[in-house]
Amino acid sequence: MSSHLDYEINKELGECYLFMGDLDKAVEYYDKAVQSNGIHPDPYLGLATIAVQQGELERAYELYKKAAEIEQSDKALAGMALVEMETNRQNEAFDHFSQALDQNPENMISIFMLVQLGHVLGRIEEVIPHMENYLAIDPLKHDVRYSLAGCLSCVGKPDEARGHLERILETDPDNESAKELLEHIRS
Repeated sequence: MSSHLDYEINKELGECYLFMGDLDKAVEYYDKAVQSNGIHPDPYLGLATIAVQQGELERAYELYKKAAEIEQSDKALAGMALVEMETNRQNEAFDHFSQALDQNPENMISIFMLVQLGHVLGRIEEVIPHMENYLAIDPLKHDVRYSLAGCLSCVGKPDEARGHLERILETDPDNESAKELLEHIRS
């Protein structure tokens, strides 16, 4: 059997066991996948997920980092950022969530964590382009548009915020959050 086929089988088994919650078996097969072909990030991402579930944040961080060194994916970068948030490294987390969104503008975890960090760190201006990139792909994602309106309102751009809220209400006239924020901006 080729090492690539070994790799695929072991990776799939690792994913199955992880999904079923058998972490020991998942680790066993992810380790086999790493040994059969160490140039793919997926087994490292799987092992990092398990480390997080077991509360081993530094081990998880190293595994996400290893996955990112093999292939800079939004999953690896977002994983690093989540661990950084848990370990009070907010600025590093902000940067890694931003990089994850450069890789994949539709990474929802990164979008919403970046909004949260943008408020905490006073870096809202830097968050806005990422939300605009997302909406260029999926213009009907109202929760992203609503967050964008909130960010625009915070940075003193009430007219732009109002435009986004009115756009939400065109397709979703019963959206209470959008109505409330619009009232707040108008007052």
